[in-house]
Amino acid sequence: MGNLNLITIIIIAANVIISYKGFEDHAFFEKYKFNVGAVKRGEQFRIFSSGFLHVNTQHLLFNMLTLYFFAWVVIDKVGQTKFLIIYLVSLVAGSLLSLIFNKNNYHYSAVGASGAVMGIIYSAIMFEPFLLKIYGIVPGWIFGIGYLLYSIYGMKKQIGNIGHDAHFGGAVGGYVTTLIIAPWLLQKDLTMVLVLAIPIVVLFVMQKLGKI
Repeated sequence: MGNLNLITIIIIAANVIISYKGFEDHAFFEKYKFNVGAVKRGEQFRIFSSGFLHVNTQHLLFNMLTLYFFAWVVIDKVGQTKFLIIYLVSLVAGSLLSLIFNKNNYHYSAVGASGAVMGIIYSAIMFEPFLLKIYGIVPGWIFGIGYLLYSIYGMKKQIGNIGHDAHFGGAVGGYVTTLIIAPWLLQKDLTMVLVLAIPIVVLFVMQKLGKI
């Protein structure tokens, strides 16, 4: 079960304050959301700022509750400062992968902390692949791999109004940053580290083959 650390409170508060500002001020929302055309025109700040905006209260609540339930695992293992690094790198990584896969779609827009949150989820799974039970049943590592493979499918088929590429990019950011911060995971359970990399390899191969 999650618990609230100071850094988690700060992140949630920032998301709530900025998102509600966006709910009430359309111009503010439009100025800071992720948009491929705007980023290519030089507004790179949107890569970061969009991670604190949400479409509606339900979108915001889902992301913040998910963060609440997984943040404590990462904070317990590496501390609040390194947790924040993983969160922010995952946020940016999610936006960057969205930019890469939508580089020719200048109208593509997105908002939400999903990439950052997915990075924290994947980081938590790396630290506790068996302790975490998604929905009380599915082991974390199975959920993590399954979700990323679904994200690849969603990216290929463009399923729904969901930023599958941002979710995947966030997970990659969380995976890589966690290994940099906690290289001892390679000694603790190299097999699991390699297994969790399978979806990343699959995406790389499919992209190289022009399948996505």
